[in-house]
Amino acid sequence: MSYKSHGAGYSQVTSPPPARHRRRARAVHRLAHNGAVNDLDPPAASPDSPLASFAALRTSEGRALLDEVRGSEPAQELAVATRLRREHPVGLVSAALGQARLRQRAVAKFGAADAAQMFFTPNGVEQSTRASVAAYRAARFGELGVRSVADLCCGIGGDAVALARAGIRVLAVDRDPLTAAVARANAEALGLEELIEVREADVTEVDTTGYDAVFVDPGRRGGRGRIFDPESYSPPLSWAVQAALKAPLAALKVAPGIPHGAVPAEAGAEWISDAGDVKEAVLWFGTGEAGSVRATLLPGTRTLHGRGLPDPAVRPVGRFLYEPDGAVIRAHLVAEVAADLEGGGLIDETIAYVTADSATATPYATAYEITDRLPFGVKKLKALLRQREVGVLTVKKRGSAVEPEELRRKVKPQGPHSATVFLTRVRGAPTMLLGHPVTTPEN
Repeated sequence: MSYKSHGAGYSQVTSPPPARHRRRARAVHRLAHNGAVNDLDPPAASPDSPLASFAALRTSEGRALLDEVRGSEPAQELAVATRLRREHPVGLVSAALGQARLRQRAVAKFGAADAAQMFFTPNGVEQSTRASVAAYRAARFGELGVRSVADLCCGIGGDAVALARAGIRVLAVDRDPLTAAVARANAEALGLEELIEVREADVTEVDTTGYDAVFVDPGRRGGRGRIFDPESYSPPLSWAVQAALKAPLAALKVAPGIPHGAVPAEAGAEWISDAGDVKEAVLWFGTGEAGSVRATLLPGTRTLHGRGLPDPAVRPVGRFLYEPDGAVIRAHLVAEVAADLEGGGLIDETIAYVTADSATATPYATAYEITDRLPFGVKKLKALLRQREVGVLTVKKRGSAVEPEELRRKVKPQGPHSATVFLTRVRGAPTMLLGHPVTTPEN
């Protein structure tokens, strides 16, 4: 086993806990982009009800209601609904309030300005590409000379919007009537209907001849949550690959956890993170980079290209520890990061932490100065934290089964200072490394 077998790790900032409030768990139903997404009404409603509710929102009365409920706080919702139902149909009021909630959730992905104008479904908010990632990919299409794209499994149209804003003509396809209607409404709401044609159809039956490129975003969620087998995507990855190979140029969005062995030989693979969170992997076809691997970090568009380096050697823990970005780890490019550090090496052959004796600026990893190294032990850590008066403790773990919240409960950090503890392994031994982030030009 090597560090490549592990994910991007886990971290949690732990400080004295705020007052706890009980929240009822809420089920979220997730369906594939190319499947039915009739989720504006209860499942027991008739098949026409979701479209009817959505159509009502786009009437003058519906738009006026959307403006009126904009910014409504959850605590006010019952009072607002009661008041509005005196003058408007109950179903329309419910749809408007539901859309207001979705727009609030969508701000994190689309920004406040776009989210306030766009329309969403619960699944659409959850499954849409973050706007910054979609804009990056659209820009890359543009740099490759693409002027028209068939966007298959378009969902609510987030990627189509980014492509159109890059000046690219888009055919956006989804087989679900409601999803297609929402995508069409979003193109109109953002003034992009001249560049975006939305078609309600099964993507496997769409002729993409005449388009410069194909973009496929298969559904990767089912009734039981995330789908990890690429052949269980909707449509399957094998179909998407064949569609890509027929096009002059293509990009397939896949889960970042896709095994490297599942990447077709004809594709170049790119892992993308945004603000440190790994968002997706993209398989590029027709770019002349078959077999290549890269990690792209947003914002700022910093790209690390694979150089085919062997795994770094294991060395003693030095003064500095480097935590590679999750996209770098997923792309198996930790060796490239280590090679750019003076004396860089792994602390353990199974752990993707790099160590060195000096601080070197790198955009692809966060540097920490290590002040203490201890064998794992809660009492030892508690005593050290008390001695250092640490009240805000960031817990990071790789290769450890310890839960950060449980550790916080046991060590009870108190004091004016902050620190980071790494729960990990060093040459196979459970170890705690205590330190703090180092500010470099790239960190």
